[in-house]
Amino acid sequence: MTRAQGLLTLMALTLVAPAAGHAACAGDPAPCPVANGTYHIVLPDRPGPHPAVVFLHGWGGSGAGIVGNSAMVDLFLARGYAVVAPDGQPREGRPGRTWDFDPNRPATRDETAFITAVADAAAARFGLTRDLMLLSGFSIGGSMTSYAACAEPAAFAAYAPIAGSFWRPEPADCAGPVRLLHTHGWADQTVPLEGRSLAPGIAEGDVFQALQIWRETDGCTAMRPDRATTEGLCQQRSWSSCLPGARLDFALHPGGHIIPEGWVTLALDWFETPS
Repeated sequence: MTRAQGLLTLMALTLVAPAAGHAACAGDPAPCPVANGTYHIVLPDRPGPHPAVVFLHGWGGSGAGIVGNSAMVDLFLARGYAVVAPDGQPREGRPGRTWDFDPNRPATRDETAFITAVADAAAARFGLTRDLMLLSGFSIGGSMTSYAACAEPAAFAAYAPIAGSFWRPEPADCAGPVRLLHTHGWADQTVPLEGRSLAPGIAEGDVFQALQIWRETDGCTAMRPDRATTEGLCQQRSWSSCLPGARLDFALHPGGHIIPEGWVTLALDWFETPS
């Protein structure tokens, strides 16, 4: 295994406990409580207030696993960002947690309201800058990020789903324009770009269809991107001729179902660049 492959694998891992120095609730080993759930947080070692990344774990993961992923978290901390990791709902009869967004089944918790409440509570308790929060997530955490962006576009400053998007049937429309960076792997077989059927009536959606929904939502003036570049491992397509404050970017890397090396820098550089 090459060093790059090793780092990619490490970035893809969902750990089950916080790493050394990454206590669940900024010094407290227990997670932070909010109504209807819990979250974990790691703060930079510098005076605040801090911008933050609210990061949603994948299927079977947990907030503890996110703050324990030092290969990713330490990069956010070095840029001065707090990392907030909400806990999804327990999986019935299985370890780990998940997010309740399947459009074919009634939700047992309003996940978007819960995630927004976590962001509000963390900002109030730990001195975070509420209007400088990026919502992101991996795999079904990426799907949950997409649904939150669709339902409550003003809840976060921007959205950055990774390897996860809408499921079928995709939303007919979304509530309003957003800034959104979608990252996906060309060779992803867990969440293929074209989607896949998991069981009768349960199917991951088509990422290209999701991009069309976002272009329409953002009022982008053309189907083709305004700019196409290669940033490190990623080929990036950008739509910026959209409604004021709206922007859509699609970063495609050659790997599979992973968080690619360099993603943190890519995402934060994008987040910090005005639309």
